[in-house]
Amino acid sequence: MTDLENLSVRSRTKSEMEELWKKLKGWDRERFLSLWSFWASETQQMPLGNWLIWLILGGRGAGKTRTGAEWIAQQVRDGARNIALVGPTFSEACEVMLYGESGLLNIGHPAERPKYIASRRRLEWPNGAVGHVYSAHDPDGLRGGQFDAAWADEFCAWAYPDDTLSNLRLALRLGDAPRLVVTTTPRPSTALLTLKSAPGVVTHQMRTRDNAHHLAPGYMDAMEARYGGSPLGQQELEGEILTELPGALWSLATIAKQRQAETPELDRIVIAIDPPATSGPKADACGLIVAGVAGDAAYVLEDATLRHAPPEMWAERAVKLFRDYAADCVIAEGNQGGEMVEAVLRQVDPNLPIRRVHARRSKQTRAEPIAHLYTRGRVFHVGRFDLLESQMCQMGAQGRLGSSTSPDRVDALVWAVHALLMKEGNVPRVRCV
Repeated sequence: MTDLENLSVRSRTKSEMEELWKKLKGWDRERFLSLWSFWASETQQMPLGNWLIWLILGGRGAGKTRTGAEWIAQQVRDGARNIALVGPTFSEACEVMLYGESGLLNIGHPAERPKYIASRRRLEWPNGAVGHVYSAHDPDGLRGGQFDAAWADEFCAWAYPDDTLSNLRLALRLGDAPRLVVTTTPRPSTALLTLKSAPGVVTHQMRTRDNAHHLAPGYMDAMEARYGGSPLGQQELEGEILTELPGALWSLATIAKQRQAETPELDRIVIAIDPPATSGPKADACGLIVAGVAGDAAYVLEDATLRHAPPEMWAERAVKLFRDYAADCVIAEGNQGGEMVEAVLRQVDPNLPIRRVHARRSKQTRAEPIAHLYTRGRVFHVGRFDLLESQMCQMGAQGRLGSSTSPDRVDALVWAVHALLMKEGNVPRVRCV
């Protein structure tokens, strides 16, 4: 039988490949078509040497998910028996890492594929290896686990990147050389920059165009015509990390200067809500920001934004934050049914002090004076808020991808800082009710 594992498509000419195909019989032909080592590009090949984390930064459709899944499948074939799979949420992990076209349930020879036990969030391979699915929304869920290989997907979309990654790395303690592969589309993120510069991390950058032959006809031409040469094209198509986007109201450098570890004694605390217009899996998130003021400076204390949450859930969360922080009031945007927002909140706490605000200008226009306060050194972040800061660094950016997505976190931030630092009338056309 031909030793397929030792062959590579990249080292052979077309005629040599045709001759090889003629020599293959039966199951070897099936293996030839499904064996990843034949078809992976250079950036999709596992790095050589002694590394701990393989960080794959890929543009949209660049093949990073297939790379992560194939690496896990190979680890299982090589003897790994305890696998961790971590996504931004449980549903996203299952949808992409398991059931997606390039997910673990759909790659490789059918006889070697795992089965998924949804009730236990557990994968079982025919050779006895097991995998467990985790959500980055629950970093403590990784406590107690131990693994010899792990795959972390869409790291830049994780709600708690530091805590989740720390718990995951502590759990990689089985086998001779436990390793982690991280696949993500890059975003402006302090957590990503920290990871990239950590010891033992090898980074591969994957471009969308390098995988164009696996994408729909015309997709690459359309994307390059729209975003080619732009900073957002560099990020979303080239897989590059951009810390400052032209036209954006904030940069990571500006935010980093305004970061501190401790909270001063605060004079006042508010909870700001940017409620979604609808509910359900495709609805915008409900922006929830906790901030306080001391003297003439504001301090962002927590980004408690909820995704896909029904009104009763975000209302309960807002009231809990109000009580936990002993806040002074709740600031609620009233553009999306102001009376309804207040009514939902009062169902949870009838005596909740609520201040409704109504905007007459765009989100970007309202955000501009708040961004100016950052440059003047009057707004601080107590800790890191990666998803909020990523959204801030894209606010107003030229050619921003995903512009149809509401900047919910930033909008709640703007309402909070405005309530704490701005005198009435200083923000264009904002009416308080």
